[in-house]
This record gives sequence, structure tokens and C-alpha cells, in this order.
Amino acid sequence: MSLKSLESMNNRKRFLASILICFTLAWSGCGGDGESGGSGPNDENASKGVIAYSPLTLSNPFFKIIGDSIEATAKKHGYETLMLDPNEDVKTQSDQIDDVISKQVTAIVLVPCNRISIGPAVKEANKAGIPVFTVDAQCAAEGVEIVSHVGTDNFQGGELAGKAMIEALGENGGKVLVLDHKIANSCILRVAGFKKVINAHNKDKASGTIDIVAELASGGNRTDSYKATADQLQAHTDLVGVFAINDPGALGAYTAIDEAGRTESIKIIGFDGQMEGKIAIKEGKVYADPIQFPRKMGVQIVEKIISHLAGEVVEKTVLIPTSLYKKADADQDPELK
Repeated sequence: MSLKSLESMNNRKRFLASILICFTLAWSGCGGDGESGGSGPNDENASKGVIAYSPLTLSNPFFKIIGDSIEATAKKHGYETLMLDPNEDVKTQSDQIDDVISKQVTAIVLVPCNRISIGPAVKEANKAGIPVFTVDAQCAAEGVEIVSHVGTDNFQGGELAGKAMIEALGENGGKVLVLDHKIANSCILRVAGFKKVINAHNKDKASGTIDIVAELASGGNRTDSYKATADQLQAHTDLVGVFAINDPGALGAYTAIDEAGRTESIKIIGFDGQMEGKIAIKEGKVYADPIQFPRKMGVQIVEKIISHLAGEVVEKTVLIPTSLYKKADADQDPELK
């Protein structure tokens, strides 16, 4: 064979070898594993894990906003979100936690339906080595391990609600109804902050005091709040104020007051700053709300999860201050334009 023919043959061999290498690299890049075309271990789109979110209920827009914020932030970090809806039932919530434990989720974010009764389910997650975080409302059960809590400074918000009530009623003061929700630690703190300010206002006053005539369960919803307010309107014909621990409670109270034809003489203070609450403030149905920031809660709780998974020590409790929202704020709110 001539030297020229040998060189030509070697060139062909090198060409074929280069084709084989390119084919192999292309196959590897597609995630081929000899059995299927699924994602390989280096696929950037592969999920790092699942964060389970179990709020009080998803029918309340406030908890849906938190969930959407958790989902968006988790996605940025490569995690999926599993949203659950116990619909305010602690037994359902406990069962859902048991289910996500069996699915070996990466972390659980919880808004306890009952701050005490959820304890056994949280302990099971602790035993399984799944970190549990709370958002908005804390877990008060003994012997549970909560890695971190992110929520509103509810006591501070209650203080703002008390100041708003004093402003709304003026020098005359009068009788006030409180619509509470004692199964949620956050709501207990709101009422405590409210009462602290009202008690300080009443101290050494001979007249114009603000008297809390009843503290009734609101259920955190319109229906129960409507019924409780309607009953008190009959029992106290001189009622002048209502403090409700959330916007649905405030709006339920307004419906009862409106039906009784007493909207001009009774002032309502809500809590939350949901869209429906802001609209009610703009329309003059509700006097003011200490508003929360649910999107911030969702972002910060996921950041705590990511830091914890990275082995970092995270803050045990993060409280976000509220801001008082009144009609002047509603009139300038771009979301209400």
C-alpha cells in the first residue's frame, strides 16, 4: 500500500472516531441511561425536594397568598410545593401531616388549625426527621420541635387596633364587642395587645372609658362573626364598637350591623389587610385594619428552610410588624384604583 493510501485510510478512521465521540456525548447530554430517556442526575431542572404547606384553610385568601409566595420562592431554589387544605379541621390536618411524612417530603410548613391538638402530628414529623416550620400562627404544644416561625407581630398589631378603636370612638368611649379565635395563638396575641391599650386608656378615667362587654368566638369566618354580632346587638342596644381578629370576622360583623340599621353608630376595627378588607375600609364599612404582609411571610419561611437544609442556624422566631391601614391609605392604594 502506498504512503498516500495509508494516510487517506488514517484520515477516514479519525473522522469515524470523531463521529462516534460526538454521538456518545450527545446521548449522554440527553440523559440516556440505557433504559429510558428520563432526567439524569445532572439535570438542572430536576427537583431538589418537596415542601408541604398546610395552612388553616385555603378558602381564606390570606393563606392562599402565603402559599403562592411559598411556591414561587421554593421554585427559585429548585423545590416543589405541595399545598394542602385541612379546611380548619385539626384531625384532617393531622392526617395530612401523616400522609406527607409517608411521602418523605423535605420540610413541612404549618399554620396550626389548633395550636395544642396538632402536637402529636408534629411529633411524628420530628421522629421521622422531617423539619417542621410554622408561619402566621405558632404551635403551642409541649414537647414539639419547630425549627423556625415566621409571622406577624400580632401583639403589636393588637396594640394598633386598640389605638384605632380609641381614635374611632373619641372622647365618649362606650361598649365594645371583641370577636376572637382562641384556638389560634396569633389571635390570642391580637386580643391581648388590644386589651393592653384599652386598659391603659381607661386607667384613671372617670368617664369616656371603653368597656369590652363580651369576647365571643368568631370562627375566623363571616358566618360565626355575623351570628355573634347579631346576638350582641340585641343584648347591648348601645354597642358602639367591634374589634374582629380578621377581615372575614369584621365583614361578618358589618353584615349584622347593617341589617340592624346601625352602621352610623358602630365602628369596626378589623385585622389582616386582605383585599376585601381594604375595599371595606375604602367604602367606610370598616374603620381601620392593622395589615399583615403575607407575601413576606412566604418568602422568609422558605429562606429559613433553605438555610436550615444547608446546615445553618436559623432564627427561632421572626416577627414582621403590622402597619395601620385607614381610609386615607385605601384612597391612595394603587391596588384599589
